Amino acid sequence: MATANKVSVIPCGAMTGDLTWLLLKPGRSIVDRSNRNAPAQWVDVPSHCVLVETDEGKILWDTSCPRDWEVRWKPTGLQEFFPYEKVGEDEYLDSRLNQMGVGLDEIDYVILSHLHFDHAGNVQMFKNTNATLVCNEKERDFAFGFDGLFNGAHLKTDYEGLEFQTVSGDTDFLPGVTLIETPGHTVGTMSMQVDLPDSGTMIFTSDAVYMGDSYGPPVTPAAIVNNLEDFYRSVEKLRGIQEQTNATMVFGHDAEQIHQLRVAPEGSYT
Repeated sequence: MATANKVSVIPCGAMTGDLTWLLLKPGRSIVDRSNRNAPAQWVDVPSHCVLVETDEGKILWDTSCPRDWEVRWKPTGLQEFFPYEKVGEDEYLDSRLNQMGVGLDEIDYVILSHLHFDHAGNVQMFKNTNATLVCNEKERDFAFGFDGLFNGAHLKTDYEGLEFQTVSGDTDFLPGVTLIETPGHTVGTMSMQVDLPDSGTMIFTSDAVYMGDSYGPPVTPAAIVNNLEDFYRSVEKLRGIQEQTNATMVFGHDAEQIHQLRVAPEGSYT
């Protein structure tokens, strides 16, 4: 079986938000940051990217949130619900790549799990590089196809003017790297499976599974779900792959798990 060589999980600070966005349970109502002390559970929503090194190129999985988040997100109003306020200068994506000694010109592929503003927020960094930008075909079609500047957390400012190579279905992308179609959160959300020689299989769920509490069992959906039936199918699809491969699951925004992982710039998986 072909394997990748190395995986580096890149922590990029955290947004904060009402837990109900991530974990939908009865009796909760969503509040914004001006009311964060009201009876609601306001939590950290960590953001991360992943660098995957293979014999056939380097992949950057997702690009986190932008430095100008407060201004850029203002038209959507969501800066009040997901402020990216727990991030230090050394935690922005460009700072992290510098710490790792990775230049933008060294990245061959930038694969976006989906095009929401906390995952595609820095993709414009790669506009004038040789990196191939990749997303799911349905995600591309939706993100470029709606009228106006934004639709929910899809914000055209993030990705307008860029060309994307698209994939459909489950795709063996590079040695040891499989893109898994896991819609539900958005129409074209993807997860990524990476097979490594020492660490075995890792599955990066992105927002197909927000956190361990979402994964269950029982599976608990989030407030931000495009299609609930697709969401449940995708979670069970990932569970099936995990059972077959004994994979380590890395969830999209798990505030506890991010502190349990070996993270860049010091840590990595081989």
